[in-house]
Amino acid sequence: MVPSGQTLEKQADEESGSDQELQSWQCLVFYLCFYGFMAQIRPGESFIMPYLLEPPKNFTLRQVTNEIIPVLSYSNLAMLVPVFLLTDYLRYKPVLVLQGLSYVCVWLLLILGHSVLHMQLMEVCYSITMAARIAYSSYIFSLVHPSRYQRMASYSRTAVLLGVFTSSMLGQLLYTVGHVSLSKLNYISLAFLTFSLSLTFFLRRPKRSLFFNRRVLARGASPCELDRMRPGPGPGRPEPGKLGRMLSRCRDSFLVRMLCKLADLVRQPQLRLWCLWWIFSSAGYYLVLYYVHSLWNAINSEHVYNGAADAASTMLSAIMSFSAGFLKIRWTLWSKLVIASVTAIQAGLVFFMLITTNIWLCYVAFVLFRGAYQFLVPIATFQIASSLSKELCALVFGINTFLATLLKTFITLVVSDQRSLGLSVHRQFIVYFVYFLVLSVSYFIGAALDGLRQCRRGPHQPLPLAQELRSPSEEKAVQVLSVPDGSLGGLQPSAPPLSPEDSVEDSPGAPGPEAKV
Repeated sequence: MVPSGQTLEKQADEESGSDQELQSWQCLVFYLCFYGFMAQIRPGESFIMPYLLEPPKNFTLRQVTNEIIPVLSYSNLAMLVPVFLLTDYLRYKPVLVLQGLSYVCVWLLLILGHSVLHMQLMEVCYSITMAARIAYSSYIFSLVHPSRYQRMASYSRTAVLLGVFTSSMLGQLLYTVGHVSLSKLNYISLAFLTFSLSLTFFLRRPKRSLFFNRRVLARGASPCELDRMRPGPGPGRPEPGKLGRMLSRCRDSFLVRMLCKLADLVRQPQLRLWCLWWIFSSAGYYLVLYYVHSLWNAINSEHVYNGAADAASTMLSAIMSFSAGFLKIRWTLWSKLVIASVTAIQAGLVFFMLITTNIWLCYVAFVLFRGAYQFLVPIATFQIASSLSKELCALVFGINTFLATLLKTFITLVVSDQRSLGLSVHRQFIVYFVYFLVLSVSYFIGAALDGLRQCRRGPHQPLPLAQELRSPSEEKAVQVLSVPDGSLGGLQPSAPPLSPEDSVEDSPGAPGPEAKV
Protein backbone atom coordinates (compact mmCIF):
# COMPACT_ATOMS: atom_id res chain seq x y z
CA MET A 1 0.00 0.00 0.00
CA VAL A 2 1.42 3.36 -1.06
CA PRO A 3 1.27 5.99 1.69
CA SER A 4 -0.75 9.08 0.95
CA GLY A 5 0.69 12.58 0.72
CA GLN A 6 -0.73 13.55 4.13
CA THR A 7 0.93 10.51 5.75
CA LEU A 8 4.28 11.40 4.21
CA GLU A 9 3.98 15.00 5.39
CA LYS A 10 3.10 13.81 8.92
CA GLN A 11 6.14 11.51 9.01
CA ALA A 12 8.36 14.31 7.77
CA ASP A 13 7.04 16.66 10.47
CA GLU A 14 7.69 14.03 13.17
CA GLU A 15 11.24 13.46 11.92
CA SER A 16 11.85 17.22 11.81
CA GLY A 17 10.52 17.62 15.34
CA SER A 18 12.68 14.76 16.55
CA ASP A 19 15.78 16.30 14.97
CA GLN A 20 15.01 19.68 16.55
CA GLU A 21 14.52 18.06 19.97
CA LEU A 22 17.83 16.20 19.65
CA GLN A 23 19.63 19.37 18.61
CA SER A 24 18.08 21.30 21.52
CA TRP A 25 19.12 18.53 23.94
CA GLN A 26 22.70 18.59 22.66
CA CYS A 27 22.94 22.38 22.97
CA LEU A 28 21.53 22.25 26.50
CA VAL A 29 23.98 19.54 27.57
CA PHE A 30 26.94 21.41 26.08
CA TYR A 31 26.05 24.72 27.73
CA LEU A 32 25.38 23.21 31.16
CA CYS A 33 28.61 21.22 31.08
CA PHE A 34 30.57 24.24 29.84
CA TYR A 35 29.17 26.33 32.69
CA GLY A 36 29.93 23.59 35.22
CA PHE A 37 33.50 23.39 33.91
CA MET A 38 34.15 27.14 33.91
CA ALA A 39 32.68 27.63 37.38
CA GLN A 40 35.50 25.49 38.81
CA ILE A 41 38.39 27.37 37.21
CA ARG A 42 39.96 29.18 40.17
CA PRO A 43 43.77 28.74 39.83
CA GLY A 44 44.59 30.63 43.02
CA GLU A 45 42.30 28.52 45.16
CA SER A 46 44.89 26.00 46.32
CA PHE A 47 47.25 28.75 47.43
CA ILE A 48 45.00 30.87 49.62
CA MET A 49 46.71 29.78 52.83
CA PRO A 50 50.26 30.85 51.84
CA TYR A 51 48.76 34.01 50.29
CA LEU A 52 47.26 35.02 53.64
CA LEU A 53 50.41 34.24 55.61
CA GLU A 54 52.85 36.06 53.33
CA PRO A 55 53.22 39.80 52.56
CA PRO A 56 51.25 41.96 51.99
CA LYS A 57 48.56 40.16 54.10
CA ASN A 58 50.85 38.92 56.89
CA PHE A 59 48.22 37.14 58.97
CA THR A 60 49.52 34.71 61.56
CA LEU A 61 48.79 30.99 61.40
CA ARG A 62 46.87 31.23 64.68
CA GLN A 63 44.67 34.04 63.31
CA VAL A 64 43.81 32.02 60.22
CA THR A 65 43.27 28.75 62.11
CA ASN A 66 41.39 30.00 65.16
CA GLU A 67 39.69 33.22 64.03
CA ILE A 68 39.04 33.10 60.29
CA ILE A 69 38.37 29.46 59.39
CA PRO A 70 35.77 28.77 62.14
CA VAL A 71 33.50 31.44 60.63
CA LEU A 72 33.08 29.23 57.58
CA SER A 73 31.39 26.47 59.61
CA TYR A 74 29.13 28.89 61.48
CA SER A 75 27.98 30.78 58.40
CA ASN A 76 27.56 27.57 56.40
CA LEU A 77 25.16 26.25 59.04
CA ALA A 78 23.21 29.52 58.98
CA MET A 79 22.98 29.64 55.18
CA LEU A 80 22.25 25.99 54.43
CA VAL A 81 18.49 25.80 55.02
CA PRO A 82 17.50 29.28 53.68
CA VAL A 83 19.48 28.82 50.47
CA PHE A 84 18.10 25.29 50.03
CA LEU A 85 14.51 26.57 50.28
CA LEU A 86 15.19 29.60 48.08
CA THR A 87 16.77 27.34 45.47
CA ASP A 88 13.51 25.48 44.99
CA TYR A 89 11.19 28.45 45.48
CA LEU A 90 13.03 30.70 42.99
CA ARG A 91 13.55 27.82 40.55
CA TYR A 92 17.33 27.48 40.62
CA LYS A 93 18.59 30.16 38.23
CA PRO A 94 18.53 33.14 40.66
CA VAL A 95 20.48 31.08 43.20
CA LEU A 96 23.07 30.19 40.55
CA VAL A 97 23.45 33.91 39.84
CA LEU A 98 23.77 34.52 43.59
CA GLN A 99 26.46 31.85 43.77
CA GLY A 100 28.41 33.53 40.98
CA LEU A 101 28.14 36.92 42.66
CA SER A 102 29.28 35.42 45.96
CA TYR A 103 32.34 33.90 44.32
CA VAL A 104 33.26 37.30 42.88
CA CYS A 105 32.79 38.88 46.32
CA VAL A 106 35.02 36.21 47.88
CA TRP A 107 37.93 37.04 45.61
CA LEU A 108 37.40 40.79 45.82
CA LEU A 109 37.61 40.58 49.62
CA LEU A 110 40.59 38.26 49.34
CA ILE A 111 42.45 40.73 47.12
CA LEU A 112 41.37 44.02 48.70
CA GLY A 113 40.82 43.02 52.36
CA HIS A 114 43.53 43.56 54.96
CA SER A 115 41.92 42.79 58.33
CA VAL A 116 40.64 39.71 60.10
CA LEU A 117 37.11 41.11 59.80
CA HIS A 118 37.47 41.30 56.00
CA MET A 119 38.58 37.68 55.87
CA GLN A 120 35.71 36.61 58.11
CA LEU A 121 33.30 38.36 55.76
CA MET A 122 34.98 36.50 52.92
CA GLU A 123 34.15 33.24 54.70
CA VAL A 124 30.52 34.30 55.00
CA CYS A 125 30.37 34.93 51.25
CA TYR A 126 32.01 31.61 50.58
CA SER A 127 29.49 29.82 52.78
CA ILE A 128 26.78 31.11 50.41
CA THR A 129 28.57 29.47 47.47
CA MET A 130 28.79 26.21 49.44
CA ALA A 131 25.09 26.24 50.29
CA ALA A 132 24.19 27.08 46.69
CA ARG A 133 26.00 24.08 45.20
CA ILE A 134 22.80 22.08 45.38
CA ALA A 135 21.29 24.51 42.84
CA TYR A 136 23.43 23.23 39.97
CA SER A 137 22.76 19.53 40.51
CA SER A 138 19.03 20.15 41.01
CA TYR A 139 18.89 22.52 38.06
CA ILE A 140 20.16 20.01 35.52
CA PHE A 141 17.48 17.48 36.57
CA SER A 142 14.69 20.05 36.28
CA LEU A 143 15.38 20.70 32.60
CA VAL A 144 15.71 17.22 31.13
CA HIS A 145 13.40 14.26 30.74
CA PRO A 146 13.72 11.52 33.41
CA SER A 147 14.96 9.09 30.77
CA ARG A 148 18.06 11.29 30.40
CA TYR A 149 18.83 11.72 34.12
CA GLN A 150 21.63 9.16 34.17
CA ARG A 151 23.45 10.56 31.14
CA MET A 152 22.99 14.16 32.31
CA ALA A 153 24.38 13.36 35.75
CA SER A 154 27.35 11.61 34.14
CA TYR A 155 28.09 14.47 31.74
CA SER A 156 27.76 17.23 34.32
CA ARG A 157 29.86 15.47 36.96
CA THR A 158 32.57 14.69 34.41
CA ALA A 159 32.65 18.36 33.39
CA VAL A 160 32.92 19.51 36.99
CA LEU A 161 35.66 17.02 37.89
CA LEU A 162 37.57 18.00 34.76
CA GLY A 163 37.20 21.66 35.71
CA VAL A 164 38.50 21.04 39.23
CA PHE A 165 41.47 19.05 37.95
CA THR A 166 42.27 21.68 35.30
CA SER A 167 42.03 24.49 37.85
CA SER A 168 44.41 22.81 40.30
CA MET A 169 46.97 21.88 37.66
CA LEU A 170 46.79 25.31 36.01
CA GLY A 171 47.42 27.02 39.33
CA GLN A 172 50.35 24.75 40.15
CA LEU A 173 51.95 25.21 36.73
CA LEU A 174 51.53 28.98 36.82
CA TYR A 175 53.03 29.19 40.30
CA THR A 176 55.88 26.67 39.92
CA VAL A 177 56.83 26.82 36.25
CA GLY A 178 55.58 30.28 35.27
CA HIS A 179 56.66 31.90 38.55
CA VAL A 180 53.38 33.82 38.72
CA SER A 181 52.91 35.55 42.05
CA LEU A 182 50.09 34.55 44.39
CA SER A 183 48.46 37.96 43.95
CA LYS A 184 48.34 37.54 40.16
CA LEU A 185 46.90 34.04 40.59
CA ASN A 186 44.00 35.54 42.53
CA TYR A 187 43.44 38.19 39.86
CA ILE A 188 43.34 35.42 37.23
CA SER A 189 40.82 33.54 39.39
CA LEU A 190 38.67 36.67 39.65
CA ALA A 191 38.67 37.03 35.85
CA PHE A 192 37.51 33.43 35.37
CA LEU A 193 34.82 33.83 38.03
CA THR A 194 33.52 37.00 36.39
CA PHE A 195 33.23 35.12 33.10
CA SER A 196 31.39 32.20 34.75
CA LEU A 197 29.04 34.71 36.40
CA SER A 198 28.17 36.10 32.97
CA LEU A 199 27.28 32.58 31.82
CA THR A 200 24.59 32.26 34.51
CA PHE A 201 22.51 35.06 32.96
CA PHE A 202 21.96 32.95 29.83
CA LEU A 203 20.79 29.85 31.67
CA ARG A 204 17.20 28.82 31.02
CA ARG A 205 14.89 29.16 34.02
CA PRO A 206 12.73 26.04 34.52
CA LYS A 207 8.97 26.37 34.94
CA ARG A 208 8.70 23.94 37.84
CA SER A 209 10.72 22.75 40.80
CA LEU A 210 10.67 19.91 43.28
CA PHE A 211 8.68 21.29 46.23
CA PHE A 212 7.20 24.81 45.89
CA ASN A 213 6.35 24.94 42.18
CA ARG A 214 4.74 21.57 41.73
CA ARG A 215 1.39 22.76 40.38
CA VAL A 216 2.96 23.78 37.08
CA LEU A 217 3.51 20.33 35.58
CA ALA A 218 4.93 19.69 32.17
CA ARG A 219 2.49 18.42 29.55
CA GLY A 220 2.09 14.70 29.94
CA ALA A 221 3.82 14.63 33.32
CA SER A 222 2.26 12.43 35.96
CA PRO A 223 2.02 13.34 39.62
CA CYS A 224 4.48 11.77 42.02
CA GLU A 225 3.61 9.12 44.55
CA LEU A 226 3.23 11.62 47.37
CA ASP A 227 0.84 13.72 45.28
CA ARG A 228 -1.37 10.67 44.83
CA MET A 229 -1.35 10.09 48.58
CA ARG A 230 -3.37 13.27 49.18
CA PRO A 231 -6.90 12.31 50.24
CA GLY A 232 -9.60 13.72 48.02
CA PRO A 233 -13.04 14.89 49.13
CA GLY A 234 -15.26 11.87 49.47
CA PRO A 235 -19.02 11.83 48.92
CA GLY A 236 -20.94 12.34 52.11
CA ARG A 237 -17.86 13.62 53.99
CA PRO A 238 -18.93 16.55 56.22
CA GLU A 239 -17.44 19.96 55.50
CA PRO A 240 -14.85 20.71 58.23
CA GLY A 241 -14.79 23.95 60.17
CA LYS A 242 -12.18 26.66 59.94
CA LEU A 243 -9.85 24.99 62.47
CA GLY A 244 -10.40 21.62 60.84
CA ARG A 245 -9.54 23.02 57.41
CA MET A 246 -6.37 24.59 58.81
CA LEU A 247 -5.27 21.36 60.47
CA SER A 248 -6.16 19.37 57.36
CA ARG A 249 -4.19 21.75 55.15
CA CYS A 250 -1.16 21.44 57.43
CA ARG A 251 -1.49 17.64 57.61
CA ASP A 252 -1.86 17.29 53.86
CA SER A 253 0.99 19.65 52.98
CA PHE A 254 3.67 18.16 50.77
CA LEU A 255 6.51 18.54 53.26
CA VAL A 256 4.53 17.04 56.17
CA ARG A 257 3.54 14.03 54.08
CA MET A 258 7.16 13.50 53.09
CA LEU A 259 8.32 13.68 56.70
CA CYS A 260 5.70 11.14 57.74
CA LYS A 261 6.77 8.79 54.97
CA LEU A 262 10.42 9.34 55.90
CA ALA A 263 9.69 8.41 59.53
CA ASP A 264 8.48 5.01 58.31
CA LEU A 265 11.42 4.46 55.96
CA VAL A 266 14.11 5.34 58.50
CA ARG A 267 13.29 2.12 60.37
CA GLN A 268 15.10 0.17 57.65
CA PRO A 269 18.50 -0.87 59.07
CA GLN A 270 20.47 -0.30 55.86
CA LEU A 271 19.00 3.16 55.25
CA ARG A 272 19.66 4.16 58.85
CA LEU A 273 23.23 2.81 58.75
CA TRP A 274 24.26 4.68 55.62
CA CYS A 275 22.58 7.90 56.75
CA LEU A 276 24.53 7.75 60.01
CA TRP A 277 27.73 7.08 58.08
CA TRP A 278 27.01 10.08 55.87
CA ILE A 279 26.50 12.39 58.85
CA PHE A 280 29.47 11.35 61.00
CA SER A 281 31.98 10.66 58.24
CA SER A 282 31.19 13.83 56.30
CA ALA A 283 31.64 15.99 59.41
CA GLY A 284 35.11 14.58 60.08
CA TYR A 285 36.07 14.60 56.41
CA TYR A 286 35.31 18.27 55.88
CA LEU A 287 37.02 19.27 59.12
CA VAL A 288 40.21 17.66 57.82
CA LEU A 289 39.76 19.46 54.49
CA TYR A 290 39.25 22.80 56.23
CA TYR A 291 42.49 22.62 58.23
CA VAL A 292 44.86 20.46 56.17
CA HIS A 293 46.33 23.51 54.42
CA SER A 294 47.20 24.98 57.81
CA LEU A 295 48.92 21.69 58.64
CA TRP A 296 50.87 21.74 55.39
CA ASN A 297 52.09 25.26 56.08
CA ALA A 298 53.13 24.26 59.62
CA ILE A 299 55.13 21.31 58.24
CA ASN A 300 56.81 23.13 55.37
CA SER A 301 56.12 26.61 54.02
CA GLU A 302 58.86 26.60 51.37
CA HIS A 303 57.82 23.83 48.96
CA VAL A 304 54.22 24.66 48.08
CA TYR A 305 52.64 22.04 45.82
CA ASN A 306 49.09 22.36 47.10
CA GLY A 307 47.66 22.52 43.59
CA ALA A 308 49.34 19.27 42.58
CA ALA A 309 48.01 17.58 45.73
CA ASP A 310 44.49 18.80 45.01
CA ALA A 311 44.72 17.65 41.39
CA ALA A 312 46.01 14.21 42.38
CA SER A 313 43.32 13.79 45.02
CA THR A 314 40.68 14.81 42.48
CA MET A 315 41.88 12.20 40.03
CA LEU A 316 42.08 9.46 42.67
CA SER A 317 38.61 10.40 43.97
CA ALA A 318 37.17 10.03 40.48
CA ILE A 319 38.87 6.63 40.05
CA MET A 320 37.68 5.39 43.45
CA SER A 321 34.13 6.59 42.83
CA PHE A 322 34.09 4.82 39.47
CA SER A 323 35.55 1.58 40.84
CA ALA A 324 32.98 1.48 43.66
CA GLY A 325 30.30 0.96 41.03
CA PHE A 326 31.64 -2.50 40.27
CA LEU A 327 31.84 -3.79 43.84
CA LYS A 328 29.27 -6.55 44.41
CA ILE A 329 28.88 -7.94 47.92
CA ARG A 330 26.07 -8.80 50.31
CA TRP A 331 25.64 -5.34 51.79
CA THR A 332 23.24 -6.50 54.51
CA LEU A 333 26.01 -8.69 55.89
CA TRP A 334 29.17 -6.74 55.06
CA SER A 335 28.19 -3.04 55.16
CA LYS A 336 29.44 -2.35 58.68
CA LEU A 337 32.68 -4.23 58.13
CA VAL A 338 33.42 -2.29 54.92
CA ILE A 339 32.62 1.03 56.61
CA ALA A 340 34.72 0.09 59.65
CA SER A 341 37.70 -0.86 57.48
CA VAL A 342 37.60 2.33 55.40
CA THR A 343 37.13 4.49 58.51
CA ALA A 344 40.09 2.77 60.20
CA ILE A 345 42.22 3.53 57.14
CA GLN A 346 41.13 7.18 57.35
CA ALA A 347 42.06 7.29 61.04
CA GLY A 348 45.50 5.88 60.25
CA LEU A 349 46.05 8.42 57.47
CA VAL A 350 45.03 11.33 59.72
CA PHE A 351 47.48 10.08 62.37
CA PHE A 352 50.22 9.78 59.75
CA MET A 353 49.60 13.35 58.55
CA LEU A 354 49.87 14.42 62.17
CA ILE A 355 53.21 12.81 62.98
CA THR A 356 55.09 13.15 59.69
CA THR A 357 57.54 15.99 59.07
CA ASN A 358 57.88 15.25 55.36
CA ILE A 359 55.54 17.41 53.30
CA TRP A 360 55.52 14.95 50.40
CA LEU A 361 54.38 12.08 52.60
CA CYS A 362 51.73 14.35 54.06
CA TYR A 363 50.49 15.13 50.54
CA VAL A 364 50.29 11.41 49.75
CA ALA A 365 48.38 10.68 52.96
CA PHE A 366 45.90 13.45 52.15
CA VAL A 367 45.33 12.11 48.63
CA LEU A 368 44.63 8.63 50.00
CA PHE A 369 42.38 10.05 52.73
CA ARG A 370 40.16 11.75 50.18
CA GLY A 371 40.15 8.70 47.94
CA ALA A 372 38.96 6.49 50.81
CA TYR A 373 36.04 8.81 51.54
CA GLN A 374 35.06 9.15 47.88
CA PHE A 375 35.09 5.36 47.53
CA LEU A 376 32.15 5.07 49.95
CA VAL A 377 30.20 8.11 48.70
CA PRO A 378 28.66 6.44 45.59
CA ILE A 379 27.92 3.30 47.61
CA ALA A 380 26.12 5.33 50.26
CA THR A 381 24.32 7.35 47.60
CA PHE A 382 22.99 4.23 45.91
CA GLN A 383 22.09 2.51 49.18
CA ILE A 384 20.11 5.55 50.31
CA ALA A 385 18.56 6.53 47.00
CA SER A 386 17.67 3.17 45.47
CA SER A 387 14.57 2.72 47.62
CA LEU A 388 13.31 6.32 47.65
CA SER A 389 11.36 8.55 45.34
CA LYS A 390 13.10 11.61 43.94
CA GLU A 391 11.37 13.92 46.43
CA LEU A 392 12.17 11.77 49.46
CA CYS A 393 15.73 11.31 48.25
CA ALA A 394 16.29 15.07 48.10
CA LEU A 395 14.84 15.44 51.60
CA VAL A 396 17.01 12.64 53.05
CA PHE A 397 20.21 14.06 51.59
CA GLY A 398 19.23 17.53 52.75
CA ILE A 399 18.67 16.33 56.32
CA ASN A 400 21.93 14.36 56.27
CA THR A 401 23.84 17.41 55.08
CA PHE A 402 22.25 19.65 57.69
CA LEU A 403 23.02 17.25 60.55
CA ALA A 404 26.60 16.78 59.33
CA THR A 405 27.04 20.56 59.17
CA LEU A 406 25.57 20.90 62.66
CA LEU A 407 28.01 18.33 64.05
CA LYS A 408 30.92 19.92 62.20
CA THR A 409 30.00 23.35 63.58
CA PHE A 410 29.81 22.02 67.14
CA ILE A 411 33.26 20.42 66.87
CA THR A 412 34.66 23.63 65.38
CA LEU A 413 33.17 25.69 68.20
CA VAL A 414 34.71 23.46 70.88
CA VAL A 415 38.06 22.61 69.29
CA SER A 416 39.08 25.40 66.92
CA ASP A 417 37.46 28.64 67.99
CA GLN A 418 39.72 30.93 70.01
CA ARG A 419 36.82 31.64 72.39
CA SER A 420 36.86 28.00 73.52
CA LEU A 421 39.84 25.61 73.41
CA GLY A 422 41.51 27.29 70.44
CA LEU A 423 43.83 24.35 69.76
CA SER A 424 46.75 24.55 67.39
CA VAL A 425 46.43 22.74 64.08
CA HIS A 426 48.51 19.74 65.25
CA ARG A 427 46.36 19.29 68.34
CA GLN A 428 43.24 19.61 66.23
CA PHE A 429 44.41 16.70 64.11
CA ILE A 430 44.84 14.65 67.27
CA VAL A 431 41.14 15.27 67.93
CA TYR A 432 40.24 14.29 64.36
CA PHE A 433 42.30 11.10 64.66
CA VAL A 434 40.49 10.12 67.85
CA TYR A 435 37.18 10.97 66.14
CA PHE A 436 37.77 8.58 63.23
CA LEU A 437 39.23 5.95 65.56
CA VAL A 438 36.08 5.96 67.72
CA LEU A 439 33.91 5.70 64.62
CA SER A 440 35.88 2.74 63.26
CA VAL A 441 35.78 0.90 66.61
CA SER A 442 32.01 1.46 66.80
CA TYR A 443 31.51 0.04 63.31
CA PHE A 444 33.75 -2.96 64.06
CA ILE A 445 31.69 -3.70 67.18
CA GLY A 446 28.49 -3.45 65.14
CA ALA A 447 29.94 -5.79 62.48
CA ALA A 448 30.96 -8.30 65.18
CA LEU A 449 27.47 -8.24 66.69
CA ASP A 450 25.94 -8.81 63.25
CA GLY A 451 28.29 -11.74 62.74
CA LEU A 452 27.21 -13.28 66.05
CA ARG A 453 23.54 -12.91 65.13
CA GLN A 454 24.19 -14.58 61.78
CA CYS A 455 25.96 -17.49 63.51
CA ARG A 456 23.01 -17.96 65.85
CA ARG A 457 20.58 -17.99 62.92
CA GLY A 458 22.49 -20.79 61.32
CA PRO A 459 23.54 -21.32 57.71
CA HIS A 460 20.04 -22.31 56.57
CA GLN A 461 18.48 -18.89 57.29
CA PRO A 462 19.92 -16.50 54.71
CA LEU A 463 19.84 -12.75 55.20
CA PRO A 464 17.56 -10.69 52.96
CA LEU A 465 19.27 -9.38 49.87
CA ALA A 466 20.43 -5.79 50.10
CA GLN A 467 20.65 -3.34 47.27
CA GLU A 468 23.93 -3.82 45.43
CA LEU A 469 25.82 -1.47 43.19
CA ARG A 470 25.65 -2.56 39.59
CA SER A 471 27.34 -1.58 36.41
CA PRO A 472 25.49 1.04 34.29
CA SER A 473 24.12 -1.60 31.95
CA GLU A 474 22.76 -3.65 34.84
CA GLU A 475 21.24 -0.57 36.52
CA LYS A 476 19.27 0.24 33.38
CA ALA A 477 17.78 -3.24 33.47
CA VAL A 478 16.96 -3.00 37.16
CA GLN A 479 15.30 0.43 36.89
CA VAL A 480 12.34 -1.08 35.03
CA LEU A 481 11.46 -3.22 38.06
CA SER A 482 9.14 -1.77 40.68
CA VAL A 483 9.66 -1.94 44.43
CA PRO A 484 7.41 -4.43 46.25
CA ASP A 485 4.33 -2.65 47.54
CA GLY A 486 4.55 -4.02 51.04
CA SER A 487 8.14 -3.06 51.79
CA LEU A 488 8.46 0.60 50.85
CA GLY A 489 4.99 1.97 50.74
CA GLY A 490 4.66 1.76 46.98
CA LEU A 491 7.35 4.32 46.23
CA GLN A 492 9.21 3.67 43.02
CA PRO A 493 12.93 4.31 42.73
CA SER A 494 13.83 7.15 40.42
CA ALA A 495 17.00 8.92 39.42
CA PRO A 496 17.61 11.25 42.34
CA PRO A 497 19.39 14.56 42.35
CA LEU A 498 22.90 14.44 43.66
CA SER A 499 23.44 15.04 47.32
CA PRO A 500 24.37 18.59 48.35
CA GLU A 501 27.84 17.57 49.42
CA ASP A 502 28.52 15.42 46.41
CA SER A 503 26.76 17.53 43.84
CA VAL A 504 29.67 19.29 42.25
CA GLU A 505 32.69 19.52 44.47
CA ASP A 506 33.97 19.13 47.96
CA SER A 507 33.85 21.89 50.46
CA PRO A 508 36.92 24.09 50.45
CA GLY A 509 40.06 23.83 52.41
CA ALA A 510 40.80 26.65 54.76
CA PRO A 511 39.97 29.43 54.50
CA GLY A 512 38.46 29.31 51.07
CA PRO A 513 37.80 26.73 48.38
CA GLU A 514 41.09 24.88 48.37
CA ALA A 515 40.26 21.18 48.44
CA LYS A 516 37.91 20.06 45.71
CA VAL A 517 36.42 16.79 44.45
